[in-house]
Amino acid sequence: MDAQLKTLIDLQSVDTRIAALDAEAARLPKEIAAIHAEIDAAKKDIEAGKARLDAAKKDQRTREKDLEVVQAKRSKTEGRLYEVKTNKEYSAVLAEIEEIKQEKGRVEEDILLLMESQERLTVDIKDAEARFKARETQGKQEESALQEKLRAVEADLALVRTERAELARQLPAPVLADYDKLLKARGGLALAQVIKPNLCGGCRMTVTPQRLQELRAQSALLPCESCGRYLYWLA
Repeated sequence: MDAQLKTLIDLQSVDTRIAALDAEAARLPKEIAAIHAEIDAAKKDIEAGKARLDAAKKDQRTREKDLEVVQAKRSKTEGRLYEVKTNKEYSAVLAEIEEIKQEKGRVEEDILLLMESQERLTVDIKDAEARFKARETQGKQEESALQEKLRAVEADLALVRTERAELARQLPAPVLADYDKLLKARGGLALAQVIKPNLCGGCRMTVTPQRLQELRAQSALLPCESCGRYLYWLA
C-alpha cells in the first residue's frame, strides 16, 4: 500500500475518533444542563405549592372578614325585630335574617374548604420538598460523574488532535486540502474502503471493473466515481 494512502487511512481513523469525541463533548454539557433543569423544576414545584398555600391563606382571611361583616349584619338585623310595628314588617325582617343565615353558611363553607385546601397543600409541599432533596442529591452525583467523563473526553481530544497534527504534517498540502474538503463535504468520511466484491464503502455504489483493477495495483489516490471519496482496497 502506498505510504501516502496509509497516512490518509490513519488520518481518517483519527478524524472519525475526533468526531465521536466532539459529539460526546457536546452531549455531556447538555446532560448536565438537563439535570439542572430537573432540579430547578422540582424547586419550582415547591415554590408553586407555597404560592398556592399563601393564596389560600389570603382567601381565608378575606372570607373571615366577610364572615365578620355578615355576623355584624345579622346582629343589626336581629335588633330590628324589636323595632318593627307590624306583622308584615316582622316577616320581612325574618326573611332578611334567613338570607343572612344562608350567606353566613356559604361563607363558613368557603372557609372550611380553604382550610382543607391548605392542609392538602401543606402535605403536597412536604412531598415536593422531599422529591427536591432526593433529586438534588442524585443530581449532584450524576453531575460529578458527567463532569469527570467530560474531563476525560477533553483530555482524549487533546491527545487525538495532537496525533492528527502529526499525521497531517506527513501529507503534501494539496492532498491534505483535498482530504479536508472531502471530509467536510462527505459527512466526516473522506476515505472509503471497497466492500467486496465491488461496492464503495461510502456511497454503496458499484465500483467499475476498471477502477477495481486500478485499486488492486494502487499507486496513486483514486476517487470513487460516484461520491468522490478516496477509495482503497484491502486484500
